[in-house]
Amino acid sequence: MGHGGNVIDELVTDHREIEEFFGRIEALPPGDKNRKVLADQATIELVRHSVAEEAYLYPAVREHLANGDALADKELDDHSKAEQIMKDLEGCDADDPEFDRLIGMLMIEIRSHLADEEENLFPRLRAACPADALDTLGDKVRQAKKTAPTRPHPSAPDKPPANKLLAPGVGMVDRLRDAMTGRGKS
Repeated sequence: MGHGGNVIDELVTDHREIEEFFGRIEALPPGDKNRKVLADQATIELVRHSVAEEAYLYPAVREHLANGDALADKELDDHSKAEQIMKDLEGCDADDPEFDRLIGMLMIEIRSHLADEEENLFPRLRAACPADALDTLGDKVRQAKKTAPTRPHPSAPDKPPANKLLAPGVGMVDRLRDAMTGRGKS
């Protein structure tokens, strides 16, 4: 699936890619080492996606939607739960019994979050936000994902301006660590 378009199209494309990773993990038997490789790749995409949403999508939700603060706070809470699961999962190998429990929890949490965004948040934002603003947000989200961290950092700030200032530096360190360890490469 190609990336591009407005912020909603961009994020839905990310959702499909994440779901594809989950499907590939589910297709492998428990203990298969490729489950860990795929979980790392899914985590990389989830973290990049979350950081971009936190920097640009949720501020737009706060600005354009009635009750936007409460909606954005709920989404940030979802991210926080998922990020802690990803952090716990980071320390597990595929043959660790805890791996299966955590990846199952992550899939449930993320699938619920994605469905909520696509069924509720995105339609409301599309109706309330001017098309040109959605296009601009799409560009900003794509740029943010290029420099975003690739590992979960549950204690990192999740609201502007701190998240926008810190994410690129943390992302650079994460990408360096990934390059040195081969993490995220299939």
